[in-house]
Amino acid sequence: MVHIALGHSTAPLNGPWRFQIGDDPHWSSPDFDDRSWEAVDLTPAPGAHDGDVGLPGYVSGWSRRGHAGYTGYAWYRMKVSVDAATDAPLALAGPTLVDSTYELYIDGESLGGSGIFRGATPTVFGVRPSVFPLPASPTSTRTYVIAFRVWMDPLDAGEDNGGIHVAPVIGDAAGIDLLHQVQWLQTFKGYVVDAIEPIAFVLLALMVFGLMACRTRDSYGWLAAALFLLALLRAHQVLFYWTDVLSLRCYDTLTTVILRPLTLAAWTMAWRHWFRLDKYPKLGHIIGALAVIYLAFAWISRPWFAPDATGGLKGAADIVIEGARLAFAALYLWIVAFGVLRSARPSSYMAALCATLVGIGLFATELNALGVPGIWFPYGTGVARGQYAYAAFIPLMFVLIVVRSVGYARSSPSERQVAGS
Repeated sequence: MVHIALGHSTAPLNGPWRFQIGDDPHWSSPDFDDRSWEAVDLTPAPGAHDGDVGLPGYVSGWSRRGHAGYTGYAWYRMKVSVDAATDAPLALAGPTLVDSTYELYIDGESLGGSGIFRGATPTVFGVRPSVFPLPASPTSTRTYVIAFRVWMDPLDAGEDNGGIHVAPVIGDAAGIDLLHQVQWLQTFKGYVVDAIEPIAFVLLALMVFGLMACRTRDSYGWLAAALFLLALLRAHQVLFYWTDVLSLRCYDTLTTVILRPLTLAAWTMAWRHWFRLDKYPKLGHIIGALAVIYLAFAWISRPWFAPDATGGLKGAADIVIEGARLAFAALYLWIVAFGVLRSARPSSYMAALCATLVGIGLFATELNALGVPGIWFPYGTGVARGQYAYAAFIPLMFVLIVVRSVGYARSSPSERQVAGS
C-alpha cells in the first residue's frame, strides 16, 4: 500500500504499481489479490518529456519493460491511503499519455476514461487531460484501490510504446483543477500550430481561386486542391488530440491511407502545372498511377486490414509504399529542378523554394531516414520540422501568388488566355 499525506496539494502516483498483461473483469475488484503481479515504477527521470509535444513526466512503456511486441489489454493496480488535512474533496488527474486508451476503476467502480470499452476491441480516441472526482470518506484517512484497464492498439505498436507513460496525480480537487489547466495548456501549445497552419493553407487556396479567375484557361486547380488537402492532413491531428470527433481507426484511415497519398500526388501535379510542364502528359499518368498504388498498399499494410494475414504480406506492402514514396520524391525533385532550369526567372527560384519547404513536410519519413532531426523543443514545447517549413512556406507562397496575379493584371486579355506572366 502507498501512503500519502495531503494538505492542499497534489502527489503523482509514480508507484510502485502492480502490472499484468491480459484482461479479466475481476481485476478491478478491491478484494483481488495482485501480489503475484510484477511491479512497475512510473517515476520519470529529471526533465523527462515525450518526443512529440513535450508532455512532462514521461516514462517508457511496457515494450521496454519485458513485453516487447505485445499489444492488447493490460492492467495497473495500486492501493492508496491518503491522509488529508481538511475535509476538502479529492480528485484524480488521469494520465495524459497512454498507449492507446484507458478505463479507470476506483474501488471496483468504473469512473470512465479516454475510450469506449464495449466489445472485444475498444474504440480509441486521443488521450487528453481528465479529472475524476474521488468518493468522499467520513474520516481524514481515505483508502482507494485504483485500477487502470489499458488497451494498446496495434496501430500504436513501437519499441518504446505500451501503457501509461505519464503517471496519474492525486490531490485535493482545487489543486487537481489547477494541474488540469496546466496540462491542457501544454496539450494546447503542442498542437496549436497544427490548428493555425491549415487556416493559412485554406486562405492561400482561396487566393489561388482568384488567380484562376485572372485567366480563361484553368491551370491552378491542382494547386488549390493541394493546399486544401494539406490543410485537411494537418487539421486531422488537431481533431484527434483535442476532440472526440475522430477515433484512432478513423484518423489512421483518413491520414495514412487516403490523405497522404492524395496530398503527395496533388502537390507533385501542382508544381508540374506551376512550372508549365504540361507538354509532358506521361508525367500526369505516372503520378496518378503512383497515387493509386500508394493508396492501395497503404490500405493493405494497416494492422486493422486482414489482421490474420501473414507478416510477409504486410512487409511487402510496406516495401511497395516506400518505393512509391521514393518515386514521388524523385519526380517531385525532377519537376522542380527542370522547371527552374527551363524558366530561370526570379519567380521560378521563389517557387522552387516554396516547393522545397512543402517537400520538407511531405517527405518527413525520408528525411528522418537521412538522420535529419525531426522535432525541437523550444520553451519545452515540441515543434516539428515540417511545422517550421510550412511556417516559412506560407508567406512565400502568398508573395508568389500576388506576384503572378500582378503579372496577369498587367498583361493583355489575349496574353491571359495563353499563359501567365
